Amino acid sequence: MTDGAVTETACVLVAADKFKGSLTAVQVAERVTAGLRRVVPDVHVEALPVADGGDGTVAAAVAAGFERREVRVTGPLGEQRTAAFALRDGTAVVEMAEASGLQHLPEGVFAPLTSTTYGSGELLRAALDAGARTIVFGVGGSATTDGGAGMLAALGARFLDKAGEPVGPGGGGLRDLVTADLAGIDARFADVDLVLASDVDNPLTGPKGAPAVYGPQKGATEEDVATLDAALGHYASVLEKAVGPQAARYALSPGAGAAGGIGYGALVGLGASFRPGIEVMLDVLGFAAALERATLVITGEGSLDEQTLHGKAPAGVAAAARAKNIEVIAVCGRLALLPEALGKAGIRRAYSLAELEPDQARSMAEAGPLLERAAEAIARDFLL
Repeated sequence: MTDGAVTETACVLVAADKFKGSLTAVQVAERVTAGLRRVVPDVHVEALPVADGGDGTVAAAVAAGFERREVRVTGPLGEQRTAAFALRDGTAVVEMAEASGLQHLPEGVFAPLTSTTYGSGELLRAALDAGARTIVFGVGGSATTDGGAGMLAALGARFLDKAGEPVGPGGGGLRDLVTADLAGIDARFADVDLVLASDVDNPLTGPKGAPAVYGPQKGATEEDVATLDAALGHYASVLEKAVGPQAARYALSPGAGAAGGIGYGALVGLGASFRPGIEVMLDVLGFAAALERATLVITGEGSLDEQTLHGKAPAGVAAAARAKNIEVIAVCGRLALLPEALGKAGIRRAYSLAELEPDQARSMAEAGPLLERAAEAIARDFLL
């Protein structure tokens, strides 16, 4: 034992997020488990893949025992595609990226002004049709900046131009918006607990708003960002006339800017409540019960950096474990946090794949075997 072991009857809880571009959260758990058992064959390992509301959220729910349901929806460019949600005991986990995610755009193709969240609305409706009474709506990884207008249109809202025709898709279409009518939105939302799960607390518009902060990663130029910011501001003004002053308040609310403003659409049109994504998902996945059985927790994600500390999965896992005085170790592809920052977050030590393979492309390509090696080191340092 070099770093301080847990106990001879160790129960290791592996609660890590995906390594984006390399390994799913389920694969991370599998590789960590394999590495630990190579050194300590009889160690008890419990895997609970986690997510913070972004892409991979449905997969984490399915790994925790939810049923996977599939439905045909409209993709961000208007194409038909298959998307999934997860269901268990009247609770649905819906991931907007399944329908409207950036990963659905062809490589090198962006549509910052016209990509739509219509399919996300169809996915929510499918969850209602399946009998969901509680919907955890994970928002992140979107290809869109339409303020959730597409989603609301799919659920019965009408957004019309001066000729009384529906405006075009995407945030760009909202420039022509004259009338908004939310009266036709599916009435079942009045009886459903819809929880907006996100690690993003940005407002809808402005310097920290959805277009300015997240538009460029969706292909938006400076001109596009200005166009989208003005269009979303106009959208909020028209909604204020339609539903009252709460529309303006919601535009400033934390989470309104999540996933290109779909957070705003959910707050103003669907009666959603906002909670940090990892906090919601840990509740849904049964993390508290698993933590009671654990003597050591291993968490992680592809990059441990400043963003991690602001509501990402490893920070949420570490905070919950620290409250129970359970030691937390992290694994990651890339480590950009000093030991002091890790310690403040409740993480005892981090093991980076970059330490084993400095070449980033090779590290990502060989992430699985490298992660097993990192887990072997954890076993030697903490379990022997």
